Amino acid sequence: MLMNTHEARLDALRKELSNRGLDGFVVPISDEHMSEYVGAYAQRLAWLTGFGGSAGTAVILTDPAHDPAAAMFVDGRYVLQVRDQVDARFYAYETVPQTSVAKWLGQHAPAGARIGYDPWLHGKGWVAAARKALAGTCGELVAVESNPIDAVWEDHPVPSPAPAVVHEETYAGVSSQAKREEISAWLTEQKLDATVITALDSIAWLLNIRGADVDRTPVSLSYVLAHADGTADLFIAEEKVTPDLARHLGNAVRIRKRSAFVPALRDLAGKRIAVDPERAVEAIFATLEQAGAEIVEARDPAVLPKAIKNPVEQQGHRDAQARDGAAVSRFLRWLEQNGPSGTVTEMSAADALQDFRQQSGDLRDLSFDTISGAGPNGAIMHYRVSEETNRTLEPGSVYLVDSGGQYPDGTTDITRTVWVGGAGEPSAEVKDRFTRVMKGHIAIARAVFPRGTAGHQLDVLARQFLWQAGLDYAHGTGHGVGSFLAVHEGPQRIAKSAGGQAGTDQELVPGMIISNEPGYYKAGAFGIRLENLVLVEPRQIDGAEDDYMGFETLTLVPFDASLLDLSLMTPDDIAWWNAYHAQVLAVIGPRLEGEDRAWLEARCQPIAG
Repeated sequence: MLMNTHEARLDALRKELSNRGLDGFVVPISDEHMSEYVGAYAQRLAWLTGFGGSAGTAVILTDPAHDPAAAMFVDGRYVLQVRDQVDARFYAYETVPQTSVAKWLGQHAPAGARIGYDPWLHGKGWVAAARKALAGTCGELVAVESNPIDAVWEDHPVPSPAPAVVHEETYAGVSSQAKREEISAWLTEQKLDATVITALDSIAWLLNIRGADVDRTPVSLSYVLAHADGTADLFIAEEKVTPDLARHLGNAVRIRKRSAFVPALRDLAGKRIAVDPERAVEAIFATLEQAGAEIVEARDPAVLPKAIKNPVEQQGHRDAQARDGAAVSRFLRWLEQNGPSGTVTEMSAADALQDFRQQSGDLRDLSFDTISGAGPNGAIMHYRVSEETNRTLEPGSVYLVDSGGQYPDGTTDITRTVWVGGAGEPSAEVKDRFTRVMKGHIAIARAVFPRGTAGHQLDVLARQFLWQAGLDYAHGTGHGVGSFLAVHEGPQRIAKSAGGQAGTDQELVPGMIISNEPGYYKAGAFGIRLENLVLVEPRQIDGAEDDYMGFETLTLVPFDASLLDLSLMTPDDIAWWNAYHAQVLAVIGPRLEGEDRAWLEARCQPIAG
């Protein structure tokens, strides 16, 4: 049962909205940079509703007697989690893309309603859609000057004061000056004066800096104006600037107070300014428009070069994956030994895994909160364990663990699904589902594709074996991954729909890193996901009439052979499995000793069909 504190917070917000003459308010998970993961100060949705996912929005109508008076919007990853965390007495549950906040407002907001929104937390496209939907009911979308949640949030956290730090070129591979020159050339070619860069990972990449302002993502709260002459303005809180940072940035990067950002935008009257509508909030567009700047909508010029890892970054990822793979392998041996005892919980397993990573050396942080799902909790795709939900791993059950580490040379993300032994064998259903997911994983890993291929064109390879049994999963098959940056990094993505989801139309090019993670989830029973990271690489094919590519698998940790139904595995499937495990043993084996090494050797033995 949820604590009444969320009811009290909802009541307080409604009183604040009433005092401001608003008939409702929209609460997203977002910050001023349109980040996926946000700092504690920006966790307004979690504070208000209790929802702990990374993607979601609430609409609160001021009148509690209205039916419905509030709604929570999540995508397919969170349809189970939202019901566990958000009280159905106060919120209707809505699923996107089947519906949207704008559509809901058009259908449910009172006629003539004044619906508030924070223009520093929403993109331009969302504002246009919501405004259009409300116009049909003679309603109005109202930009608030200050967020009403902040007015009622007692003990509201302040933004992190952590200093920004230098990301050495030995890890970055390319100097900040060279990156700024690349953007300068693009601006000059497009006859632009400057571009506004708001995405925190783009700023970190461009300036070769990192930070600690967002849990699990090493970025520093800031904005950048990059100019056509190769110079840049960095807007950042003064306490974050160290002498080392100033020396690193040099004279070509002017360090300015974060509070000077809006005045700087107002000074751009008459200038041609590139702004990314997917990554810049509505307030930035509005400020530039009011100032008289000419806005050119264009993708953030750091996004694509950041996604295409240079040779130093590629090797850094391999090194980080080897270090991480040894740690995860040690954990899986520990789990195999201790899981059947009935004393291991989801939380203690996640803690043990983090301990193994810390022992490996150079771990700076996890790359996201570990998804440690025992039995039915594994069916919650982005499950986050808590004291209230913590389950004991039961002998004779399925356990899913999705985790990753932040290392200075790379960001890791791996999912393994294992059988907790000690009480019987996996059921035929579990083995069937695991094997179909495994076959989809293998199909992506073995894919060969021509230049120009986008992520949506590969997605069916992962789903085909599930589809044959009338099954599917409600998340994408692959997301980009950064280099000691965001674990979810665009623009590339492997997912179902072209045009409907960001990144699915993006061409896959050599140097991109992307996850390979098909899954299957049976509500109330178990979840299966199998994830490795892969690197897009050129493929030499005799007689090829175009440039072709494939994937180098970077993640090296054994899969659980006890969950395979070998009757479903083809000779090609088995050949891939055996070759992969031989590589795991070759790379990870030298990093392990004694019983850990013996365990790995046993788990990497070839299988036969």
